[in-house]
Amino acid sequence: MRKLEDILKTWEPVIGLEIHAELTTLNTKMFCGCKLEFGAPPNTHTCPVCLGLPGALPVPNKAAIESIVLAGLATNCDIEKHSMFYRKNYMYPDMAKNFQTTQGPVAFCMRGHLDLDVDGVNANERYGISDMKPGDVRGNITRTEDGYVAHVGITRIHMEEDAGKMVHIGGGEGRIAGATHSLVDYNRAGTPLIELVTEPDLRTPEEARLFMQKLRQIYLAIGISDCSMEEGSLRCDGNVSLRRRGTKELGTKTELKNMNSFKNLHDGLMYEICRQAEVLEEGGVIYQETRHWDPTAKRTIVMRVKESADDYRLFPEPDLAPYDLSDEFIECVRAKLPELPDDKAKRFEESFGLSAYDARHLVEHRSISQFFEKCMAEVEQAGGKNAEKLAKPLANLAINDVAAWLNANTGASLDASALTPKRAVQLVHLIADGTISSKQGKEVFAAVIDEDADPKDIVEARGMQQVSDAGAIEAVIDAVLGENPDKVEQYKGGKTGLIGFFVGQCMKRMQGKGNPQMINELLTQKLDA
Repeated sequence: MRKLEDILKTWEPVIGLEIHAELTTLNTKMFCGCKLEFGAPPNTHTCPVCLGLPGALPVPNKAAIESIVLAGLATNCDIEKHSMFYRKNYMYPDMAKNFQTTQGPVAFCMRGHLDLDVDGVNANERYGISDMKPGDVRGNITRTEDGYVAHVGITRIHMEEDAGKMVHIGGGEGRIAGATHSLVDYNRAGTPLIELVTEPDLRTPEEARLFMQKLRQIYLAIGISDCSMEEGSLRCDGNVSLRRRGTKELGTKTELKNMNSFKNLHDGLMYEICRQAEVLEEGGVIYQETRHWDPTAKRTIVMRVKESADDYRLFPEPDLAPYDLSDEFIECVRAKLPELPDDKAKRFEESFGLSAYDARHLVEHRSISQFFEKCMAEVEQAGGKNAEKLAKPLANLAINDVAAWLNANTGASLDASALTPKRAVQLVHLIADGTISSKQGKEVFAAVIDEDADPKDIVEARGMQQVSDAGAIEAVIDAVLGENPDKVEQYKGGKTGLIGFFVGQCMKRMQGKGNPQMINELLTQKLDA
């Protein structure tokens, strides 16, 4: 199969996403009082309403309506004052009542957008980006110094109820294919679920990944969901079609169902783009169908032919009255909006002098950005000296070392760890003033967590202090240069790369305790004299 970069020269992918988020921070289901609890024993949180028993009537969850309006406001949507629920009919065991209560053509939230910052190697997937200059606009993207900003439209965010969970026994990887029998757990049936549908504005798998990642940050910030992709409270369906570059007519799309990680979304879309291109170039036909991404086999598999809207026989829900949201209700919800990730990143830039790149990566995870802010508060409490100078290394510590530790220790909490903001600031100070090197800093970072000790105590106990005495360092440099006259001549003759050899020899003589920056500077002065 051809590579994506080759395919993008002649084919243009058109990608749209449908992202489902369960409102897990609520206490009860959408239309009944059953408790929301992940991992509860099967079928212990059910009632006549969520099981669809005759005569049972739904009662809407007001808190769920507030949550979807909050999501709409956070994603620049228009809030529709007048909307209603419909019945979406389908025969499948995961909904005992054989229909799903969802919204129709008019949803609570309509016509929104998000702007994606795509930079570095991630920007290279967008075809023709290298031909643009900063400030150039092409379609829905604007070129920047490091990449581009993509303006992605949001068609709607609508409210619906989640289905139950099917467990297939005896099949491969828990799938229905080859299963001997299936079980169903209705605990999840009726869980409040919001579905965001994008415009087909995405053109690369990377843009799709970044959109979902950014939406997750927003939902976590406004506190409507835990967005756990492992537990299924955040799921994504990706729709993708191809068309020849320069044409406007859309191709036939396929849908990748239930992508449960950012990597799977990216890899599944990339494979599907390559597969469709191969089929079309061989004279084949793309069928509108739902496909499953198999991360083990690294390919998509047909699940079923895609249903059309007519198959669902949508009609207004007779047991629920239409909604009329008042201006007062909408403004009351708006007042609950917290600082959103983009606003926080901008504040980090303006208040601490961080680059847009660092600020953006800091806000990717709430725990990381909160830890960084606590560190800066420590700096301010200590008098605020060199606050802007320390902001960059503290941001690097949070983005790199702290994030790596959290990734390696799933479920770990910074608040419960030995790495306090005060210790983080102390560690950065030790590196900034040359007491230890940045490489030693990583060793001290690990020791702080493992030994629950202050960085200063660890450095003293291990004798890690760097030698920054100019006289002592010059004596070592003179000795090294005196022992290697041939290499000194080679350096003076143009082989300036030998500076690394000289630094290494000096560090070896000083048993790794010499300040490498000072050694480098003094060596350069002597060699270039």
